[in-house]
Amino acid sequence: MTTKNPPQQAGDPRIAHFNGQLLPLDQIHISPLDRGFIFGDGVYEVIPVYDGTPLRAREHFERLQRSMDEIGLRNPRSVDEWMRATDELIVHHPGNQSVYIQVTRGAPKKRDHVIPKDLEPTVFMMCYPLASPSREAIENGVACVTARDFRWEKCHIKSTSLLGNVLARQISAEAGATETIMTRNGFVTEASASNAFVVKNGIVAAPPRDNLILLGITYDLLVRLAEEGAVKVEIRPIPEAELRSADEIWLSSSTKEVLAVTTLDGKPVGSGKPGPVFKRMHALYQEHKSKLSPRRAVAA
Repeated sequence: MTTKNPPQQAGDPRIAHFNGQLLPLDQIHISPLDRGFIFGDGVYEVIPVYDGTPLRAREHFERLQRSMDEIGLRNPRSVDEWMRATDELIVHHPGNQSVYIQVTRGAPKKRDHVIPKDLEPTVFMMCYPLASPSREAIENGVACVTARDFRWEKCHIKSTSLLGNVLARQISAEAGATETIMTRNGFVTEASASNAFVVKNGIVAAPPRDNLILLGITYDLLVRLAEEGAVKVEIRPIPEAELRSADEIWLSSSTKEVLAVTTLDGKPVGSGKPGPVFKRMHALYQEHKSKLSPRRAVAA
């Protein structure tokens, strides 16, 4: 799919992608009847880009397809077409960026809960500077709080309906913490915008890949890097008591990468400093990033 481009200059931070065109953000207009606006009826992805090279873009777009399949939304593009559109967009956004991709079911003629047939999806993509963890956060870790997971039971869908996550994140924001780690029926699920890992006696535990968490692309990458780096990982239910007695707790996401939690609900985690297994995993992650092959973006 070829993107129609108006005469814009590379490096213009206002440029976004909307329904096949590259346009300044202030020229993009979305119908108030769009089901993404009315119902949150859509899905999204966020891809980190390091110096023009997306990290695991294909895996992100494959997950986008899975989310679409779960809600019965037709994917308007193939993975290769998505990747080309990403390249065309990041020409205008040099350096380290986050690429946000959103697809909604589109704009019908009236508001109705029933899903209309043959509706054209709305596609929106934009870039913003990648907020990687600070040196202080990496060296000292971050504070988190816990809360009951009050969201729905289809958390494996990367849905734009994020009010539950927003309210969960607000709990930690009001406590001056970085994240809210949630539990459901006595077991760890995930954080409001991250996956969570627990370390005890040198063994890493990760919550099951089920409908109660969004399976992170970084979660999968960390599991793979751990296995390659001879770090033992168990994917299994994690009781809340294990979270509270952990030697180490980590967060992971496309923007947080892997980050140590050193305070939980005001109490130190383990020694109160990033632990040795975290340091090993952080080094493995940085080594993986360093091996990214520079990719020439498609000229806009």
